[in-house]
Amino acid sequence: MILKLVGAALIIIGCGGFGFAINYSHRKTVRHLQQLIASINYMECELQYRLTPLPELCQKAAAIGSGCISAFFMILERELQTQIRPDPQSCVQSAVAQVPDIPDCIRSQIADLGVTLGSFGLDGQLEGFQKVRFSCEQLLSTLTQQQDVRMRSYQTLAVCAGAALVILFI
Repeated sequence: MILKLVGAALIIIGCGGFGFAINYSHRKTVRHLQQLIASINYMECELQYRLTPLPELCQKAAAIGSGCISAFFMILERELQTQIRPDPQSCVQSAVAQVPDIPDCIRSQIADLGVTLGSFGLDGQLEGFQKVRFSCEQLLSTLTQQQDVRMRSYQTLAVCAGAALVILFI
């Protein structure tokens, strides 16, 4: 009987842990997206007022961020410095490939950013930054709408699924 209770508790804890993992992943994506928006805002201001070169701009953007977004900008700065690739867009693609922690929804935003980096004049780059920032803000708005209710639902569903499995096995 004790073995059944231990097994039941482990099943409920395992399924509940899955719901909490979904919650953690979602909150981490929101945090990374907020960091990307802050980096884009900073880069836009630097380009607009100081005309900072791209490698230095990426280095400064890496300094204000943290986690995988900071790592991406550090790798991008290194890629731009070594100039192995012919254009900034391919450098961005290479840097994104080297940072596996970046969520997929943010990868597409960064790819859009890579199209505008160094490809146009100042006005084109600033317009590209604005478009990417706007799409990032829309994505952030979508992710944060009713976030707490949805995440609590996922956690509750996971625990209930574990309880249902326990009932089936007993």
